[in-house]
Amino acid sequence: FILGLMGLAFHRTHLLSALLCLEGMMLSLFIALALWTLQFDSTCFSTAPMLLLAFSACEASTGLALLVATARTHGTDRLQNLNLLQC
Repeated sequence: FILGLMGLAFHRTHLLSALLCLEGMMLSLFIALALWTLQFDSTCFSTAPMLLLAFSACEASTGLALLVATARTHGTDRLQNLNLLQC
């Protein structure tokens, strides 16, 4: 999780690298939550890792859709070239 957070904080040149860092953070949270439920043998939290994985898939598909839209309109995915205040 810390590696993905540091990659997101310090290596923000392309939108794809930022999306990959976010996906790595979500995957580490999924692994931690799955191991936590296995260690405590709790059945009431057994659906939480699958719910987190479903939200992670939705986040990834939304990010890829934004990446494709950005590449089509601006021609690149570099974050320095994007002006987010301009419609």
